Amino acid sequence: MTTTSGTTSVGPLLRSWRQRRHLSQLELGTEAGVTTRHLSFVETGRARPSREMVLHLAEVLEVPLRERNHLLVAAGFAPTFRESSLGDPSFEAVRTALDQVLAGHEPYPAIVVDRQWQLVASNLAALVLVEDVDAELLEPPVNVLRVSLHPKGLAPRIRNLGQWSDHVLDRLRRQALITGDADLAALEEELRGLVRAQGVDDSRLGGEHSGDVAIPLLLESAKGPLALITTIATFGTALDITLAELALEAFLPADAATTEILREYAADLA
Repeated sequence: MTTTSGTTSVGPLLRSWRQRRHLSQLELGTEAGVTTRHLSFVETGRARPSREMVLHLAEVLEVPLRERNHLLVAAGFAPTFRESSLGDPSFEAVRTALDQVLAGHEPYPAIVVDRQWQLVASNLAALVLVEDVDAELLEPPVNVLRVSLHPKGLAPRIRNLGQWSDHVLDRLRRQALITGDADLAALEEELRGLVRAQGVDDSRLGGEHSGDVAIPLLLESAKGPLALITTIATFGTALDITLAELALEAFLPADAATTEILREYAADLA
């Protein structure tokens, strides 16, 4: 669901995406190779854009595939991008590739999530992230951001909860703005409430890592404190909505002690 899906005319939809990207009509027209006059006519409904024009403007505006379909329907055209199930036979190669990538990250935790941050897959090493997490939070569908900031989830184990929650919520806010997804905006508000309820303040920031080049996740574990940094990878050439919305997040050790502890966990699981 998006904040723009209730609008039926393609002109206002395109205008909302342009404004979300903080572009003037002149800037968009220049980048897209379209006159400002024609762009104005399209946005006000005085001109009906072709299918090719809708897709071209959507590409320039970096509109997600799901919303590109909305734009096409609003313009009177059939959707272009399909949305498959992960269980679809056409996804066999993708599933195999994801399994290989997840296994290749061990002994370091790695997970795959969808656009709503619901857990799709994980490797065995990711079990370290859910130690002592309330079983109710691990009932499918599992929202990994909710698990991370919930008082019955990872939050009590995160030593720099203020710093980490700021990072997570800022990333979620930017994602909601970029995609126009009202569900993500609602999730952000929910998680902000969870953080506020836990009385997070600056005193919980991880000062010992203040000189790092990336914000670490400082997490207590049964075998000792972990310092993790994250990377996120996506399928940049996807033409399927489901595939385009998948993201793989890997947690890498930020120090030698964390590397050793993760290896110990891996040995226990072997």
